[in-house]
Amino acid sequence: MFSIGALSDATGCKVETIRYYEKIGLMPEPARSEGGQRRYHQRHRERLAFIRHSRELGFTLEDIRELLTMSEQHGCADDIARRHLQAVEQRIRSLSALRDELGRMINECEQGRPGECRVIEVLSDHRKCTTEHGH
Repeated sequence: MFSIGALSDATGCKVETIRYYEKIGLMPEPARSEGGQRRYHQRHRERLAFIRHSRELGFTLEDIRELLTMSEQHGCADDIARRHLQAVEQRIRSLSALRDELGRMINECEQGRPGECRVIEVLSDHRKCTTEHGH
C-alpha cells in the first residue's frame, strides 16, 4: 500500500493533482487508515500511470474518462484515438502555417531598412499575414 506521498514519488504526479483526479472521479477513492490517511493499492498506481501517459500524449480529461470506461468494459478506443489524431493533425497544420509566417516576417525584417521592423508591423495588423495560423 502507498501513502499519497509515496504514490506521488512512484508516478511523478503531484499530490495536488492526485487529489484533483480523485475529486473529478478519474481516480477511485482510496481506502483510509484509522488516522484518516489515504492508502493506495497497486491498481491506483497503474491507473494513475495510465492517466499520466494519456495526458503526455495530449488527451483531454474527458477523453481519458472515455478511455478508462472503454478499458473497464474491455472495449476498443480507436474512435477516441482517431478523433485525437485529427486534432493533432490540425494543430500541426496550424503550427506549420505559424512557422511559415514567422519565417517570412523574419526574412522580410532582415531585408528592411534601419528603423523599420516588419515583425512589429505584421504583429500589429493580422491582415498583413499571408497564412491563416489560428486567427
